[in-house]
Amino acid sequence: MTDNSSSPSNSWPLDQFVQDPGYLAYQEELRCLIFNTAQTAAPSRETSPAPGEDGPPGEDFEALAQTKAALSTGRRLVYLKNYVAEVAPWLDMFDSERAFTVQVPVLARRCPALLYAILALSARQMERKEAKQHSFDSLELYQEAIRLLNPLLQARDLTIIPICVILCCLEMMSASPQDWRRHLEGCAALFDAFDINGFSGGLLQAVFWCYVRMDLCGALISDGTQGTIVPLEKWLPSGANPTSAADLFREHQSPDMHANYSVYLCSKVSELVADRTRYIELGESNGCDSAVFERRWLRLWHDLQAWLQDRPPEILPVKIIDSRPFPQILFVHWAGISSNQLYHTACTLLLGSKPREIKLDVGHTGSAIWHAKCICGISLTNPHQGCLNNAIQPLWIAGRLLSHKSEHLLLSKLIQSIEAMTGWATCWRIADLENAWGYKVR
Repeated sequence: MTDNSSSPSNSWPLDQFVQDPGYLAYQEELRCLIFNTAQTAAPSRETSPAPGEDGPPGEDFEALAQTKAALSTGRRLVYLKNYVAEVAPWLDMFDSERAFTVQVPVLARRCPALLYAILALSARQMERKEAKQHSFDSLELYQEAIRLLNPLLQARDLTIIPICVILCCLEMMSASPQDWRRHLEGCAALFDAFDINGFSGGLLQAVFWCYVRMDLCGALISDGTQGTIVPLEKWLPSGANPTSAADLFREHQSPDMHANYSVYLCSKVSELVADRTRYIELGESNGCDSAVFERRWLRLWHDLQAWLQDRPPEILPVKIIDSRPFPQILFVHWAGISSNQLYHTACTLLLGSKPREIKLDVGHTGSAIWHAKCICGISLTNPHQGCLNNAIQPLWIAGRLLSHKSEHLLLSKLIQSIEAMTGWATCWRIADLENAWGYKVR
């Protein structure tokens, strides 16, 4: 049974940006444009050239003139610098090639819609860090990005994919938890229409994995009632056998893809828990009876422990100190931080739904409390901003299992610090944890 007391808080701190009629109108327009585009299954013309290649001379000259003009007013150069220094590393968390830091700004030099999208996201992040309640540059930039995006959507140019995912990030930063899935649905439709998956290669592959990390966060927010919007079979190449997914990830022999595999496994756990919840509580005929649930549970538990055992050196911690109340677990590779945290999150969710018939005798690994403390310890030890943003739902899942007031206080301060450091609204989860703990920690 799901615990309604731990569902997303209704006390979401709406700011003026979210309530602005102009934002709401453009947000709905973007949603309609995306779904209209997704109804066509393939591009109608050659896609935009890859970064570094030349496009048609006339188009290229006009685009360069537009992007130059875009950076000539206001604080826009400041926003671009902030994007490269602070925002893009969030998006590149599992990408050593740094597609959002390097490829996207290069592509934006001749794609004004993309430039306005990254400026809008960066401006929104700075506004939230500065706790601005009025006068939003991000709103003007967001509106201009959508205006310039419209002809690209009509032409079904693949450049729309990174633009829409970046605008989706902006909306996620501003959306209430109850609305996350609505904002994620448009990009999911585009990935399906253009057959883009986690193995598409290049920039589009990097964009896909950036998106599905948000998709997983949305599934975790649902507290065991929903899986990801993009079905897990769509994460793999067309025709791939899901039972061989581990081999597909392993073939890449890279820390990035091993980290992406942790996202996939945690999403499979979310899917399993949701299937079982709907089968029991809603009477849904999805086949997830006790026998099927037990088989899927055991397979996922085995896959997770194999993920842990097969970690490449870059994903391993460089130092572990068994301190109190949480262990200190230090990583030097960005992907190692969040992927290990997702491993512990997946194990916590599985152990919380373990069938009684299954007996585990695996020491710490079989303890949900141990996994929960590792989740907290990883965030406290590793201050990378992108990994902190993606830690909010794992920290909420872990926090519900903590029992000591000193742990509650430390976790509450951590969540507050994440909002102050990154600009992402996170403190709403403190209210949810206080509801689960039965008292106000602040």
